[in-house]
Amino acid sequence: MRKKLQQTIKPLLKPLLLLCLVFGLSFSHVDGALAAGSGGRIGGGSFRMPSSSRPYSGPRTYAPPGGGYGGGYYPGGGFGFPFLLPFWGIGGGFGSLFGILIFFAVANFILQAFRRVGSGGDSSYEEANTPNPTVSVTKLQVGLLASARGLQTELNRIAETADTNTDAGRAEVLQEASLALLRHPEYWVYAGGSTQQARLNSAEAEFNRLALGERSKFTEETLSNVNNQLKGNIARQEALPSNGELDNPTRLISEGPGEYIIVTLLAATLGKYDMPAINGADELRQALRQIGSIPSDRLLAIEVLWTPQAPGDTLTSDDLLAEYADLKLV
Repeated sequence: MRKKLQQTIKPLLKPLLLLCLVFGLSFSHVDGALAAGSGGRIGGGSFRMPSSSRPYSGPRTYAPPGGGYGGGYYPGGGFGFPFLLPFWGIGGGFGSLFGILIFFAVANFILQAFRRVGSGGDSSYEEANTPNPTVSVTKLQVGLLASARGLQTELNRIAETADTNTDAGRAEVLQEASLALLRHPEYWVYAGGSTQQARLNSAEAEFNRLALGERSKFTEETLSNVNNQLKGNIARQEALPSNGELDNPTRLISEGPGEYIIVTLLAATLGKYDMPAINGADELRQALRQIGSIPSDRLLAIEVLWTPQAPGDTLTSDDLLAEYADLKLV
């Protein structure tokens, strides 16, 4: 019985092994297709309140030796203010702890009123001066035709020269990346965007979640500048295309059928920020202008990511559908 079973199974072993081999190759091809290839990254920031957004603290006033604040020392009443005579009587001094508390409450109310007037009643000013303000985490993605090779080179240049260790430097990176995309609308094919709001103490986790989700789509980060740490393949200056090459698609490296470039802009912004719904080129243009104009004192952290980055690498339509299925045609 055992011999008969072995004789029956033996002829099936080779086809079974061949079938396993085919399945193994198929699944390994799928895994490769799900990776977007090489990627570039520019980022930096800190989820601490920018110094320019901290509440204003007026200069301290110290009492001169032997005297009081403003009204001087009054006999029998400690430190006095002449204008408080109607309220606290006898010598204009503070007669009790209750009087002192009332005075500070009134003074604080007047100070806050002056601050609101000075800020023009801006709600974002008030939000920025709370202990745990609202932070908006925004993601904007643009899919372009692969003929926009000049855009890749421009992003490489930004990565190599950017100062990602300062607020002003990070704001400039976001502005330059947005401008690079705005200058080449003829290559726009896909786009998408979203904004999520969280309190400062939890916004960093949300920002990191989005950034890691995008970075995980790369098989390798071949160029990065994060907090002024430059890593990867540094492009030579003589390889930069001229302005004419950037504007003339026929002079750029030709792309294969269905090949793309994906650029992702991530920004964590102090206060409430609304990303417009992107259903066409006009909305995408507005969104790029909006994210590129965020002032440095409101910008907590950024990430600019693009794929492919390495020369000769490609992102096919299958890759795009697998990893960026939420993007819309523009």
